[in-house]
Amino acid sequence: MTDVRTLDTTRLAPWLREHVPGAGGSITAEKFAGGQSNPTYLLSVDGAPRFVLRRKPDGVLLPSAHAIEREYRVTDALKDSAVPVAPPLALCEDSGIVGTPFFIMDYAQGRNFWDARLPDLVPVERAAIYDEMNRVLAALHAIDPADVGLAEYGKPGNYFARQVARWTRQYRATETQRIEAMEQLIDWLPANDPGLEASRIVHGDFRNDNMIFAPDEPRIIAVLDWELSTLGHPLADLAQHVMAWRVPREGYRGLSDADLPALGIPSEADYLRTYAERSGAGPIDPAHWRYALTLAMFRNAAIRQGVYHRAISGNASSEAAAVHGARAGEIAGLAWRIACGEEGACL
Repeated sequence: MTDVRTLDTTRLAPWLREHVPGAGGSITAEKFAGGQSNPTYLLSVDGAPRFVLRRKPDGVLLPSAHAIEREYRVTDALKDSAVPVAPPLALCEDSGIVGTPFFIMDYAQGRNFWDARLPDLVPVERAAIYDEMNRVLAALHAIDPADVGLAEYGKPGNYFARQVARWTRQYRATETQRIEAMEQLIDWLPANDPGLEASRIVHGDFRNDNMIFAPDEPRIIAVLDWELSTLGHPLADLAQHVMAWRVPREGYRGLSDADLPALGIPSEADYLRTYAERSGAGPIDPAHWRYALTLAMFRNAAIRQGVYHRAISGNASSEAAAVHGARAGEIAGLAWRIACGEEGACL
């Protein structure tokens, strides 16, 4: 943690004492570095790390964005499932306590890997970490939403169409200049929707830096950042995760320019094969995969544009937001190249 900005605990401390067992001592709050969306703080009680507070950012927010209430609901539903989460402890929808709604969860103390190349590990350890991520994502998609009380967590059917419509709206609401590739994608995605109807719990941003691993073994102890979760098609969630294989290290912390065999990290094809075997879904249709990857890139570009818009509006949660969000055009261009395929049919 390098960002030492803290919350005013004047009203927070008495609220915690009333709503969270074990929060009866002196409370201090320190903001975690990084993150472009919901500001997140480590809460210590009498100097010992105990809880995590996650709140909405300040300022005017887009409809349905920064939905910490949904994060609380989904993690509460999954806390006893095969998917490890940091158990949520209390939700506060009163903006008068810390300035915005927030929720409190347990502090999962372990390892967090920001770089997809896992530079501090050796090849066999990297392979185990990637296998564990693959296992947990397949376990998430195996859960019947109704079995954990999430049957109405999202709308049924037409997931791809609804995602395209949602992120087109979000992009238009934060548009600062014309990005030609985004315009092309806004036309191409509805016209090429494969019409897949499977509906499962999807995380929405399943990647290595949104997970806490045990300190001494390749085991995920908590999947974090459920802000974008909903009911949707598992292939879309998988594509969002595997997007790391399609972007470079510089600026994106990706793997496209990595020597994967030397690192011990599986290829995209091997990773997909392992997921397909675990999920029981069978081989992934190449056309469906191309569409899912394109949509993942489109959504990422729209999110980056939103980050950039918040930065120039003065209420982004990270000082790096302006640089990070300005890459929306690059990601959109990559999405358009994936949409066109190797034959370049739409170029």
